[in-house]
Amino acid sequence: MPENAPGDYFVDRSCIDCDVCRQLAPSVFARVPAVEQSVVARQPGTPDEHLRAAMALVSCPTASIGTSAPAPGMAAATFSFPEPIDEDVHYCGYTSSSSFGAASYLIVRPEGNVLVDSPRAARPLMKRIRELGGVRTLVLTHRDDVADHRIFRDNFGCDRVIHEDDIDDGTALAEVKIKGLDPVALAPDLTLIPVPGHTRGSVALLFRDRYLFTGDHLFFSGELGRLDASRDVCWYSWAEQIRSMERLLQHRFTWVLPGHLRRYRAPSEDAMRAELAELIDRMKRA
Repeated sequence: MPENAPGDYFVDRSCIDCDVCRQLAPSVFARVPAVEQSVVARQPGTPDEHLRAAMALVSCPTASIGTSAPAPGMAAATFSFPEPIDEDVHYCGYTSSSSFGAASYLIVRPEGNVLVDSPRAARPLMKRIRELGGVRTLVLTHRDDVADHRIFRDNFGCDRVIHEDDIDDGTALAEVKIKGLDPVALAPDLTLIPVPGHTRGSVALLFRDRYLFTGDHLFFSGELGRLDASRDVCWYSWAEQIRSMERLLQHRFTWVLPGHLRRYRAPSEDAMRAELAELIDRMKRA
């Protein structure tokens, strides 16, 4: 793309504007609103910038990032995922085009690791996940972000969990199918919360009453600086999505970890609840 800064790194026109590279290497990549794509705004200069740019390259779902010469930091970037986010929560990188670059997360816990949505089953990532204890449970938050779930099942023997209202031919053999609107305790520290709206069978996963993995139900907009939801990509029911947001007010959490757009950590549970209430009010007026 002509908007790329001169140098080795570039972004081509296959970019789908998923935001992955801008999250991983914000000092290198930026969005061009006129074309709704990312470009290299500034070539990496420091060792950390080279590492972050290389992490973006290996995580890009459409292989839209390239280099005209061997890039420093590439070997380290290949094995840098899952990347620790907070305590036992890790970001998997290696996003999939079939999930439009959606984030997936690995929760490392003595009782068995949990993978939230499926990343691309890249060999370096699979190796690192195995070193961290494998995957016991794979929670699929909704039908869109299932990616390579079969490969993870075949490699780790994990139980796949999905709401019955989002099952299709590709997930018909999932080991655990939940139904209804009531929260489901998968373990003392893991609660599955049905949140229909974006899709009929969307669910969120609450870990330790602190981390809420939201799929495409709820996210943080870096551009607007607030919690948000998208009516434009509400495939089932906006009214139901509002009701699902209202039910989330019953739960305690300080983190929102979505499939798309930005993660967010509120300063307190009360602050998160207040911001969620403000979002609900905006959604009702939308």
